[in-house]
Amino acid sequence: MAEAGSLDEAELIAEAVAATGLDDFGGEDFRPGLRALIETYEGHAFDERGRRRNRRRLLGLLTTRLELEAWWKRHPEVLERRIGTPWVLTGLPRSGTSALFNLLSEDPGVRSLRLWEAQFPHPPAGWTEASRGQPDPRHAAVEAHYARGREKNPDFTQIHFASADTPEECVVIQVYAFGGVQHGIEVMMEPYGSWFRAQPQHGVYAIQRKILQLLDWQRPGERWLLKSPAHMWGLDALLDTFPDAGIVWSHRTPIEAIASMCSMIETLMKTRTDLEPAKLGPIVMDFYATSLERGLATRDRLDPARFVDVGHDELVLDPLGVVERIHGRFDRPLGAEVRTAMAAQLAHRPRHHHGVHRYALEKYGLAPDTIRERFAGYVERFGLVWD
Repeated sequence: MAEAGSLDEAELIAEAVAATGLDDFGGEDFRPGLRALIETYEGHAFDERGRRRNRRRLLGLLTTRLELEAWWKRHPEVLERRIGTPWVLTGLPRSGTSALFNLLSEDPGVRSLRLWEAQFPHPPAGWTEASRGQPDPRHAAVEAHYARGREKNPDFTQIHFASADTPEECVVIQVYAFGGVQHGIEVMMEPYGSWFRAQPQHGVYAIQRKILQLLDWQRPGERWLLKSPAHMWGLDALLDTFPDAGIVWSHRTPIEAIASMCSMIETLMKTRTDLEPAKLGPIVMDFYATSLERGLATRDRLDPARFVDVGHDELVLDPLGVVERIHGRFDRPLGAEVRTAMAAQLAHRPRHHHGVHRYALEKYGLAPDTIRERFAGYVERFGLVWD
């Protein structure tokens, strides 16, 4: 029996194999990322709860990867499914991407990733195509988990509300490649942060595509809607993988975004006993500034018709007008029924209906002028106005 909190690679692999009765991980390309994560978790001080959680997380990724490979082998027809013309939302965090994502997901023709299926992308034992539309034990388990989490940590709910049916960022399924931004905290720690920045993202998007195909096989949809700020790191890989994707890019002056992300990451790192908030801010700022710079540099090499830009203030003032403009850019008429559904969602879930997230930039070792200097070129390019 492995020691509690042990992150020995061989032990983790053996335990995942024993738990599933499977041994095909789909190749060895996941191992460098696994090792980088292990080294990162071991290189920082976590309390007992954090060590157990880190181990449980890695073991869960390994067992899920084994289950995914088994389903793809049993049903090779899954990998023939077409993920056509997805819309992909990106931009700095806190720039309105989540609000726009939730609004666009009201369209019955949209297939967005839901949190419950992102956590359990492979079907449960005994699932068949006849199971479509039936109550799913995965959904019930995830909803119960997040209901407990909302009760225990209401402060985090104000930062990022989550339930089983919340439309979820697709980075959640990229984790099974043992690459990508993971939970968003690993890229803020070494050595994983430096390892991630040096990696091409094509492998991450390859497994994302295969998982979307498996999810689409379980719950078919007309058109996928994807979202993550992390897409700025790998626009080239994303568009090589989904060559007919349209990109919706949200914009906002970044002082509030960086302060908010510092607060969120501190909350996610709460089991780290060596965390110094004053040292966190510069790391967070550099990560998102670099992602933005890399994304815009890639964008400049691509067809401008692939992109539509959305301002945060514009989205707040006229959300349905923004939706209409996006639909027009991608030649997809916005029907009256869809517009009505979106208007109802806006009325039912007004801004800040889960509470207001409060934070202080200075706590994280940053000053507004530091952020203004780093993001000056971005703000000028898109005609943004500093708060």
